[in-house]
Amino acid sequence: MAKDNAPLNVGEGTEQLALVPTVVARVPPVAAKTRRRPAAKVIELAFDRPVARVAVDIAHSHLDRLFDYSVPADLDAKAVPGCRVKVRFAGKLVDGFLTERVDSSNHDGKLGLIVKVVSAEAVLRPDVLDAARLVADRYAGTLADVLRLAIPPRHARTEALKTVAEVSDLPDVDLSVWASYDAAAGYFDALTSGNDSRRACWSALPGDDPAVCLAQAVLAMLRSGRGAVVLVPDIRDVARFDEAFRAVLGAGNHVVLHASQGPAERYKSFLALSRGQVKAVVGTRAAAFAPVHDLGLVVIWDDGDDLFAEQRSPYPHGREILLTRALDRNAAVLIGGHARTAEAQQLVESGWCLDIVPSQSVRRESWPRIDISDGTVAGGAPARLPHIVFAAIRESTGAVLVQVPRRGYRAVLACQDCRARAECALCHGPLTQSSAGSAPVCRWCGASVESWECAHCRGHRLRAPVVGALRTAEEIGKAFPDIPVLTSGGSAVLDIVPAERSIVLATPGAEPRVQGGYDVVVLLDTWLMLGRQELRVEEEAHRRWFNALALARRGGKGVIVGEPSQLQALVRSDPVGFARRELASRAEAHMPPVARIATVESTPEVIATLMAEQFGHGDWPPDTEFLGPVPLRDLHNGQGQERLILRTPRRGGTALSERLKAEQSKRSAAKLPPLRVQIDPLNF
Repeated sequence: MAKDNAPLNVGEGTEQLALVPTVVARVPPVAAKTRRRPAAKVIELAFDRPVARVAVDIAHSHLDRLFDYSVPADLDAKAVPGCRVKVRFAGKLVDGFLTERVDSSNHDGKLGLIVKVVSAEAVLRPDVLDAARLVADRYAGTLADVLRLAIPPRHARTEALKTVAEVSDLPDVDLSVWASYDAAAGYFDALTSGNDSRRACWSALPGDDPAVCLAQAVLAMLRSGRGAVVLVPDIRDVARFDEAFRAVLGAGNHVVLHASQGPAERYKSFLALSRGQVKAVVGTRAAAFAPVHDLGLVVIWDDGDDLFAEQRSPYPHGREILLTRALDRNAAVLIGGHARTAEAQQLVESGWCLDIVPSQSVRRESWPRIDISDGTVAGGAPARLPHIVFAAIRESTGAVLVQVPRRGYRAVLACQDCRARAECALCHGPLTQSSAGSAPVCRWCGASVESWECAHCRGHRLRAPVVGALRTAEEIGKAFPDIPVLTSGGSAVLDIVPAERSIVLATPGAEPRVQGGYDVVVLLDTWLMLGRQELRVEEEAHRRWFNALALARRGGKGVIVGEPSQLQALVRSDPVGFARRELASRAEAHMPPVARIATVESTPEVIATLMAEQFGHGDWPPDTEFLGPVPLRDLHNGQGQERLILRTPRRGGTALSERLKAEQSKRSAAKLPPLRVQIDPLNF
């Protein structure tokens, strides 16, 4: 036997065959190919300020900071602060914005390189970056999410244009439109100087075109050499304000900016501002971060409209964005509306804002005279369209506006005999009816119900406890066959109607305008607008009502069907008084704006962990209250969700946001799903 590890010899008389590995091992080493590693390419860096700080487009909370990259020499000229770049992050090529260039970095390791400068156009101004950082911290979000809201997508063909706007000479300021407001003169003196960051809340009167009034305020600021941002709720308002601004400011001295614009048009308006060719912008909440040079005035009209609340993370409100920018840039503020929110009233009562209001006598003369009916006559059953409404319409000589809270024909159906809600036999969803001749349809599953039977009393007759605008138009059309009846709402919204005798039925927010104003404004079913279980239900209802009454002509008439005790602010034509009482009731309930509220939505297990940290004292800010949790249902994946409400005094709002941001960062680092956090949501 051969010893272990001894070589195997094959010769004569040997019965064991040679192993294959011995043959392979005898191949000469020179036969194997050797691969030489190429020498590393030496990249020359920029000589001046070779380090760039980049806001990388990644929305992970634990990575919410600026990152340092080296600037190659061949990109030195293009890599300007504010430009778009591409860098490698975690092995992937991602977008980012170059925020500044510095001489050195605090990073100990080797820096990555800027791979590409997408465009040398500086689209991220330093003041916008500062505001975006403040807003992200305020709402417990990330800078990347806020910058997606602030900067529109690039349009290369538009960017190649050297001039994107042509301005004209500014006219003189005309203060005659502000003659009804005693405090307006001092405010305009501050605007004209350009150095006084005066802040004001304005209670507008009917008959005064708010677009023209605000255009004069912007004109005063432009003549001082500084710029202005004006936010309005929707694109219908943008079109109206755009027309007024062109007439007051002159052609080319402002641009419009909203999300409904095409990519080229929106980017063109954005570039006109970022390049400093235009210094004024009118738009929806998409214009809140508009890159206006030397921002001197921020304006928001009708700030209670829920369209100002962003639907994307971190869910900021347009009013708060403007106030943040005003504080950061020492700019003036003007918050206007026919109604007033509790947030605006708090700014007045704290002394932070001047109160621009008309005198009591002027206010009473300007608003329409109000008649209220609860629908009863001589002790009879209440009628939805009482005699007072028919009499007002019959006596009118011009256009009449009738506001109806619900769209459609019969929004809700019930049993005529037992008054129980009419339900679908398949899914037990509520039934609705779209027209007089159509069959009831389930609002949940869409099934058509040809033969309905009440599950409680076996009745077959249906009634409509909630009637929509179309059904109301049908009833009024039968009562006044000689007067044209128009409807506005849903997908068919009218902007303006002729100044002739007609009846216009509109849902809240869809009321068209008429030259000279309406003769009569009728508010129906006010109980329905107050019946929702929401924090701001009374404020929102009164905002809708004041906006509708403001469409009446001077000396016109208003007729309201509802409970008189709930409508006294309309009778007194006193939106400021209502806001004062609303703020006081919020203070008693410890609700925003007196307190800071945060809602957290996640799975029951995660919510339970947060609750355990509360009882274990954790590191939550002092005086933080935990309310809930409340079970929800996630419609996207069908899994059970819960909502936890955290409440803290206003002074603890910053600490609460920081604590929630830290919780998000911890989950992000552990690659866990993020919490859905909203700071001061409109409703919860």
